[in-house]
Amino acid sequence: MIDYEVYVDRLGEFIVTNPGRVVALFFVATLIFGAGLGNISTDAGTSQFTDNSPAQEALDDVDREFSPPFETSSGSTQLIQQDSNVLSKPAMLDMLRLQERIMDRSHLRATSASSVASTVAQTLDPSAKTLDQQIDALESASPSEVRAAAKKATANPQIASLLSDDFNRESVRASSTIGVVSHEVPGISSSAGTSGTSPMTGIQTEIQSMATTADSDIRVFGSGIISSELSNVISDSLLLVVPAAVLLIFGFLVIAYRDPIDLLLGVVSLVMAVIWTFGFMGLASIPFSQMLISVPPLLLAVGIDFGLHAVNRYREERVKDVEPVPSMATTVRQLSVAFFIVTGTTVLGFLANVTSDLAPIRDFGLVAAVGILFTFFVFGVFLPAAKLYVDQLRHKYGVPAFGSTPLGSEGGALARVLSVGVTIGRTAPRAFLVVVLLSTVAAGAYGTGVDTSFSQEDFLPPEEQAGYLQQLPEPFKPGVYTVTRDINYLEDNFESTQGDSVTLYVEGQLREDSSLEMIHRAGEDPPETFVEEDRRAETTSIVTVIQNYAAQDPEFAALVDRNDADGNGVPDDNLETIYDELMASPVSGQASSYLTEDYRATRIVYTVEGDAEQKAIVADGKVVADRLRMDATATGNTVVFKAVSDTIFMSAIESLTVALLATAVFLVFIYQVLEGQWTLGVVNLVPIGVSLGFLAGSMRYFGIPLNALTATILSIAIGLGIDYSAHVVHRFADEYNTGQDLDEALRLTVSGTGGALTGSMLTTTTGLGVLAIAITPVLGQFGVVTAMSIFYSYLAALVVTPPTIVVWEQLTSPESTASAATAD
Repeated sequence: MIDYEVYVDRLGEFIVTNPGRVVALFFVATLIFGAGLGNISTDAGTSQFTDNSPAQEALDDVDREFSPPFETSSGSTQLIQQDSNVLSKPAMLDMLRLQERIMDRSHLRATSASSVASTVAQTLDPSAKTLDQQIDALESASPSEVRAAAKKATANPQIASLLSDDFNRESVRASSTIGVVSHEVPGISSSAGTSGTSPMTGIQTEIQSMATTADSDIRVFGSGIISSELSNVISDSLLLVVPAAVLLIFGFLVIAYRDPIDLLLGVVSLVMAVIWTFGFMGLASIPFSQMLISVPPLLLAVGIDFGLHAVNRYREERVKDVEPVPSMATTVRQLSVAFFIVTGTTVLGFLANVTSDLAPIRDFGLVAAVGILFTFFVFGVFLPAAKLYVDQLRHKYGVPAFGSTPLGSEGGALARVLSVGVTIGRTAPRAFLVVVLLSTVAAGAYGTGVDTSFSQEDFLPPEEQAGYLQQLPEPFKPGVYTVTRDINYLEDNFESTQGDSVTLYVEGQLREDSSLEMIHRAGEDPPETFVEEDRRAETTSIVTVIQNYAAQDPEFAALVDRNDADGNGVPDDNLETIYDELMASPVSGQASSYLTEDYRATRIVYTVEGDAEQKAIVADGKVVADRLRMDATATGNTVVFKAVSDTIFMSAIESLTVALLATAVFLVFIYQVLEGQWTLGVVNLVPIGVSLGFLAGSMRYFGIPLNALTATILSIAIGLGIDYSAHVVHRFADEYNTGQDLDEALRLTVSGTGGALTGSMLTTTTGLGVLAIAITPVLGQFGVVTAMSIFYSYLAALVVTPPTIVVWEQLTSPESTASAATAD
């Protein structure tokens, strides 16, 4: 045990003797950090999570090696048209006219346009190559001629695939269709993730505006629209959540502080902590992402707690008629240690996230930890100095004080409610702890079955927004979001868009005679998640390119036949000759999309069932990859997202382990140093374990998965949970060391500190719980679980900690050991 009070007294003396200087110094620092706010950039979407993933690297290899259909400079826009019959003459003219307007605007960089309407027009007039000519062909044809041409054109399965599943060829009717416009735009890349800075965003946003003003029911869909909505949802969520949180928090703070000037000081301190944190982000060039939307509420949670404790403890001294300077000196001396313990453990809880393999989670952990450190300085130094300085000015100018009674004052109704834990500790502490321990273990075991998920839909707004959101005035009213609706519509109404695919990236000597047979046999007896056709997996590969071209070119077909030993249409000999002929043919572009120039790598694409689970798809992809005797890696969006989902789960476990170990070591060390009682660190951990167990069980019960944001909640629960229990344990130790008996020390602790904790809990659970109204599901889930975490931590701190302290005292105090057996 060291004499830490010397250093604490020096800090207190500096604050109470130089309050004006301290306030001025912090305002200067705020100006410095404020300069960094202008440097903050945004990074939205899923691509930030997929970077450096092995599955993503394999997908990037596929994109790089098989470039023709995956040019990094190409992109496409889908035009989704709905009508009573999209094959009618007016509907097809609407599609062609919109495509023509797009093609006429050079800055939209459109290179080609295709649609069912275009094919029907060319069926009417085979010489109609341009959109203008195709429009003329349709306009000059009679409805019966158009109907006959549409019936003929849709006999082609590829054309029919652009029509919705309700297409009836006999009546030539369909309720929706898809038109495609291709673009050449530098800087586009293929990846499993979607970024908020897609070069297609501006193009597709303008096309969307064109479609909206046109007299037709055509919607625009593509990567640019997705990127735009992913980016806009951040600002819309902030505009929605922050005012609501501020309103709720302000209301509770009015009740907690009951003094307008104290309330103003608390709000100024909160704003200062947020400015410092986000200014640091700008200066450190850390982009703002969906993950970091949760940082301001977290800072509010800890800041409100610190502020209420500081003002409440000061008031406890002032109601004893102690002068302001010695009252604040006592407050600083007692709370600076508690704040230090809370800050240390909270920072460790957040920093545990830097062990994650995912960059956004690492950034979140770093920014949150730095923010909590800033909060410690603002509320541990600035607020006491500002409070004392203002009170001195009040006294000087005769400004009255309002509501100066501390929360949970002795004898009040709140104090009686807060004493429940003390009553349990006085009557049956050991029996109660046994019940709590068993319940925690059961809840934690149940919680191990919580789902993990990662998908683009986690970050997108829901298909239908709550009705009240559209009733909000500007600028709080969120924008119109269409991506989720269009994704669901395409999946539900177009067979070609249902399901996903697994790509095998295969490296090896493809000139060997058995290589194509091996690829062909890999599709036999496909796994359950793969789409099956004639007992084979539905697939496209260099084998299917060879077979399709052989069906078109008799000379090439003869070459294949001469080298096909078993007559199954797959060549077994002279493969290099076949590849050479294929690469010199009209389908060379298609061939190069499945086979590299050196004939040493290929890709195989398998279609999977639309309702298959990620886990099953990935497992089946590995099964098929293992059938190949070459180096085969399963990749594709589904595989990449499953890999990220697994990483998220492992990150959560690793962060929890690191946070628990680091927090335990810190608490044991700090209580030994400060109080000479390392076992108090163990006491401090008990309520945290209880809240963690019940939190995990609640997440599974309420169906909240561990996703990109909620995965951080376990380490956050430690950081924020320690906040509550540390205040209780340290206040108890402080009271106990002054000579109070056990029962009186606990009573003073729960009535004084418990009052501030109650105000903090009510304020922060509502302030963080308001995230539930955020537009993105992932933020709403995070708000709910964080609010639950704080509530459980509060209950555990005030109900579980007192009985734990009683048992601790019985086990560590020699004079209590003899009577411990009769305590229960």
